[in-house]
Amino acid sequence: RDSAVSSLWFFKEDSSADDKFLKVYNQVATELKGMAKVCALSCTDFPVFCEKSGVKETPAVMIYPTNPMPAFLYEGKLETKGISSKIARFIPDFSTKLTKDNVDVFMTTDPSKPKVLLFSNKKSPPTIWKALSSETVFKRTVKFGFVSEEDKELIDRFKIKKFPAVLMVRGSKAETKDNYKGEMTFSALKEWVNLHSESGMGDKVAGAGSREESVEEAKPWLVQEVPELTVKSHNDICFKGDGLCVIYMKEGDITTAETDMLSGLSKKFTSQLSDR
Repeated sequence: RDSAVSSLWFFKEDSSADDKFLKVYNQVATELKGMAKVCALSCTDFPVFCEKSGVKETPAVMIYPTNPMPAFLYEGKLETKGISSKIARFIPDFSTKLTKDNVDVFMTTDPSKPKVLLFSNKKSPPTIWKALSSETVFKRTVKFGFVSEEDKELIDRFKIKKFPAVLMVRGSKAETKDNYKGEMTFSALKEWVNLHSESGMGDKVAGAGSREESVEEAKPWLVQEVPELTVKSHNDICFKGDGLCVIYMKEGDITTAETDMLSGLSKKFTSQLSDR
């Protein structure tokens, strides 16, 4: 219960109602395969446990959310959709809702961890995405992000043309990008993500006041089109690199027009100045 949601069907061997419910519960197990533990227990064989669980008649389904939430008996209609939805509601979500304000920090924190982004026309992460983000190994080794269609700036930035779309970004400067082209199923996505999950170890260290901090601090300037020169970023951007560094100075935040102008200037001269 520390890492996964579970459900337990209590049944009796000689019950016709349980015989009919078997098909429904099998469908629940199929829908949530790999995402939740869908189990069953015979009250004919274990009557004491059923009694202690408060089960007076079958079929009955007990749902066990992750700790510390208590288990409870499902009280809705004994139908596939209702049971699956109830279980899915308690699958933990460890993905990050990305916006223009936090995307650069997200992309550059823990650079050894692959970042997997879901671009969706929905407003919140689907069950599959929540389950992937809370998977035992992926919680330590991969970072999952969610981008809604409503965030036009990010959709344009990552050149997304259709939904849903899944993109994996790797490298200290987010320079390696892989588009997912397989089926949008939990098992297929898990297999694809797993190819790169071992590269990040999810190491944490205790900072001042026992606060847990990432070993690999965020460097948002590494993925910004026109990075801001600061005390923290100056070595990465200019002073420890090769070639010519052009610094644009102004008061206040940079505008979109200025970003486009500087980006165009960079592209125009980069190839000619790269070896100087």
